[in-house]
Amino acid sequence: MSRLAIGALVGLLALVASACVAGGTDQGPARPELPPRAARVLVLTKTAGFRHPSIPAGAAAISRLGDRNGFAVDSTGDPGRISDGGLAPYRAVVFLSTTGDFLDPNQQAALRRFVERGGGWVGVHAAADAERGWPWYGELVGAWFKHHPAVQPATIHVTDRRHPATARLPATWRRTDEWYDFQTDPSSRVHVLARLDESTYRGGTMGASHPIAWCHTVGGGRAFYTALGHTTESYGEPLFLDHLLGGIRWAAGFEPGECPAGR
Repeated sequence: MSRLAIGALVGLLALVASACVAGGTDQGPARPELPPRAARVLVLTKTAGFRHPSIPAGAAAISRLGDRNGFAVDSTGDPGRISDGGLAPYRAVVFLSTTGDFLDPNQQAALRRFVERGGGWVGVHAAADAERGWPWYGELVGAWFKHHPAVQPATIHVTDRRHPATARLPATWRRTDEWYDFQTDPSSRVHVLARLDESTYRGGTMGASHPIAWCHTVGGGRAFYTALGHTTESYGEPLFLDHLLGGIRWAAGFEPGECPAGR
């Protein structure tokens, strides 16, 4: 075979190989992939006690926050999703005004493994009134709900304006909600992000140290709690939604943020 023919043959083989690499095998268009684990959040709305009418508005608002900020949101009222397999696709789980005792021992163990191995937990409002028979959950949420006065306006003092949950809030934040008192002051165990000014409303019993939102680490995971979010109107307030979004993003590991306990 002449050198010219050999050269032509080599060129043809190279062209065929190039086409195979570029086009791949003939398997049709690539299937769309689910968002990676780092971009999914689960919202749990289960209640075994009082059920807040604001829960549907809250779940819808978190879903919209996900759509606008690059993470997928799944909502469920089924505590059976709290399992090793059920939590595996998610970076964080949100307990949205969950109440009462609804997790069985296997589900409790799965939630604990999820958080301590690096997953995030977000508690909203009545999440502090759930799983009272489980001491580890009390450590996770930071403090148990005690009681509250009537819904009314009050002033919040934001004590950390660098954390993602509070970075976009004013130093003094006036709003209307149902203001929780807690059985204990968690300040020494968590990093307080905001405190409630009891001189600006009626019925508070915690005094000068009245944390209302905080964060801390639990094993390898992150926990964020806000006592706000009782009212349906909360989930249409831009500042409250910024607060909630920042807490979710931090707990899920989408954003950095320091939460030194006791400070």
